[in-house]
Amino acid sequence: MPQKSAALKFVILLGFVSLCADATYEGARSITGAYLQVLGASGTVVGLVAGFGELIGYGLRLAIGYLSDQTRKYWGITTLGFILNTAVVPLLAFAGRWEVAAGLMMAERTGKAVRTPPRDALLSHGVSQLGRGFGFGLHEAMDQTGAVMGPLAVAAMVYFQGEYRNGFTILIVPAVLGLIVLLVLQFLYPNPSDLEIEDEISQEDGIPRAFWIYLGAVAIIAAGYADFPLIAFHFQKGDIASGQTIPLFYALAMGVDAVAALIFGYLFDRVGISILMVAAFVSSLFAPLVFLGNTQLALLGIAFWGIGMGAQESILKAAIAGLVPKHKRATAYGIFSTGYGFAWFVGSTLMGVLYDRSITLLVIFSTATQLLAIPFFAWVQLQANKSQPELTDKPI
Repeated sequence: MPQKSAALKFVILLGFVSLCADATYEGARSITGAYLQVLGASGTVVGLVAGFGELIGYGLRLAIGYLSDQTRKYWGITTLGFILNTAVVPLLAFAGRWEVAAGLMMAERTGKAVRTPPRDALLSHGVSQLGRGFGFGLHEAMDQTGAVMGPLAVAAMVYFQGEYRNGFTILIVPAVLGLIVLLVLQFLYPNPSDLEIEDEISQEDGIPRAFWIYLGAVAIIAAGYADFPLIAFHFQKGDIASGQTIPLFYALAMGVDAVAALIFGYLFDRVGISILMVAAFVSSLFAPLVFLGNTQLALLGIAFWGIGMGAQESILKAAIAGLVPKHKRATAYGIFSTGYGFAWFVGSTLMGVLYDRSITLLVIFSTATQLLAIPFFAWVQLQANKSQPELTDKPI
């Protein structure tokens, strides 16, 4: 029981660090699409910037994950990433051209890339005591609580100050607070791997085949998932929401994300990866509502979008912790993030181009990719059961 209590405390404190980081960069991301439009960018540019930022961020995670496993400097690399991830956000207030804003957005994504694989590996040690789905779901819920608070703070600043650039200045507060807690956490838990229960997974050198099939399914999901900057661009251009209310739409999505992460995490611990099939189906409904509907339907679409994000940011990672042994986990998270990010880049760029040509084609592409991933998740479950027969009746 004391070990489980320590693990829960570790997950909560690390979740609070992520809460502060998300309040910082998600607060900024709630208006960057509209901010780029004000600075003169086109829909294609917004899609390209969003996708390329993700490509840089996710691509770098491949090397960072490998480096983390090789050096075992999980805390040091995580700290470096959190510093870069949050430090550049207030500088967006001084960007007078969309090119400068785009560069800062990419720098922020780079910081997230540096801190994510080692942080996820650290988190995977603690969640094994609590249930991987619940642990990652709890972390995601806290993470997204910050993602609600940030956009709300930005919305208030834009409302009272009247300009997008003023919304970025308030975000220095959660950035500093999160870094302070991160330093304290390292002192309290210098070796989080001590929290993990004995591996149920074979300590073989290679990464299991089921992981690669799983990566393919996740890549399909990522390719068709519209990034919020493009959604915000559409809201601004189509007068679906004003500059003052766009951050509120994003805050709603992040709130739904937090609740969905807890619910899907709980279900994951009981039924396994098959719950992702349900999440993929629900998230397939967002595109027609967001891009073809009026303000009310777009609001509903944003809720479905948030459900999909909650599943992606929590149980996708929980499944990896059950597929890959701990000494390869940061590497696996890096590979996972690289494949996810490359697919996101290709999909975001394509959807930006489709938006300028035909919104209907964009909707068809997004919906079809979400549904296409469902049979692949079923295949992953079968492969996992074959490679780990002792876990056939347990969720991975």
